[in-house]
Amino acid sequence: MSGLFLFCRPGFEGECAAEMQDKSAQLGISGYAKAKPDSGYVVFVTYQVEDAVTLHERLAFAQLVFSRQWFIVLAMRNDLPVTDRITPICEALSALPGPAADLLLETPDTNEAKELSGLCRSLERPLARALEQQNLLQRQGAPDITLHICFLSATAAYIGYARSANSARWAMGIPRLKFPPQAPSRSTLKLEEAFLCFLDETEREELLHTGMTAVDLGACPGGWTWQLVRRHLYVTAIDNGPMADSVMDTGLVTHLRVDGFRYAPEAPVDWMVCDMVEQPIRIADLVARWIERGWCRYTIFNLKLPMKKRYLEYQRCLALLDERLRSAGIGYRVRAKQLYHDREEITVFLARD
Repeated sequence: MSGLFLFCRPGFEGECAAEMQDKSAQLGISGYAKAKPDSGYVVFVTYQVEDAVTLHERLAFAQLVFSRQWFIVLAMRNDLPVTDRITPICEALSALPGPAADLLLETPDTNEAKELSGLCRSLERPLARALEQQNLLQRQGAPDITLHICFLSATAAYIGYARSANSARWAMGIPRLKFPPQAPSRSTLKLEEAFLCFLDETEREELLHTGMTAVDLGACPGGWTWQLVRRHLYVTAIDNGPMADSVMDTGLVTHLRVDGFRYAPEAPVDWMVCDMVEQPIRIADLVARWIERGWCRYTIFNLKLPMKKRYLEYQRCLALLDERLRSAGIGYRVRAKQLYHDREEITVFLARD
């Protein structure tokens, strides 16, 4: 078969499929999506292998909101012998465009698939040795290619590859983050993942450093504020609720008990972050106001999506932002992703040029 395998959050297969269908149509490439509810993945089938390669090369992975990771499918094997899975996998990878620099054994992000993690660990080293012997895996000096083997069961797997520079940096697109015990809430992991996903190492150093200023709208109890103060930013926390002592004791936080939709900073700040539970179109309108008025340069915010028409609602919010900022003559760049630590929401990074 030919096509692209896309990892997504279980329950969002329809959104992932619709997005991929739209992107391929924009590039003039025909295909169709196969999506099983709550499976944690989508397969976008193309009519020729060359079309899948073209999609992977011409479509920036960063543009995909609902896909965590992707790769070009070389084969789908549902008859892997339990006595020798390695030989058929190597045979499928013989069609590689060149030796790969890395190997990832993965599963969809479902409870059922997680039971295959032991199989992946046991196969990784012997499979790597077999691939190295056949010059299909070359850790040093190899092209920018990563091999992906995604097991659906003990005998079924999708086999393929991706250009490392145009895919997620982590297996299955999931950064393995540990919850910091000092943080007031687990929502802190959303902002930490957003910084890792949207900013490279150089950008994190330049845009998140000592002495910068930020506003956290809907800050209580301080999970997102904690991520900012640990980077030594001065934060104004906006929320009618209480802030955790561990955050306030840093001496870097001013807490104002006011409405996040009515608050206006006395002077422009570097960052505005927002994880308020509100209609997504209201959040988009709020962000547009902050950027239009020059109240911040950078912002990361969450759009809490409704259960129905989630993809359409995301498009409506981004269209509002684009119309408002273009009308104001403001240049900007934007990235959005449904992160691993998100639930019924997506996270957006927007920077004013």
